Amino acid sequence: MPGLYLAGLVVSLVGMTVLDARYRLFFWRAPWRAAAVMVVGVAFFLVWDAVGVALGIFFIGQQSLLTGVLLAPDVPLEELFFLVLLCYTTMNLTGFVRPLVARRLRAAERRRS
Repeated sequence: MPGLYLAGLVVSLVGMTVLDARYRLFFWRAPWRAAAVMVVGVAFFLVWDAVGVALGIFFIGQQSLLTGVLLAPDVPLEELFFLVLLCYTTMNLTGFVRPLVARRLRAAERRRS
């Protein structure tokens, strides 16, 4: 069923966006900084993919779930959505964990005082 993988990625991205909006984790905390981080992260991984394809490490496997649209040889459209999801998930997780770690460090510092 072509496009099923892309649909799953889009649903996951919507979920990440809802979590971000609800808890102000990434884009809802600092939109311009988040956009810059996202562009740099996705660009880095696209270059990584290009190098992997050039070295023969990365290639398209089974294509029954893919749309068939290629951004470059052996780089399907779904890869771009996957990389956005990967970066978004990582930054949402960072936005969630950072305050928890800071709170624990402050509590530990108060106990030492």
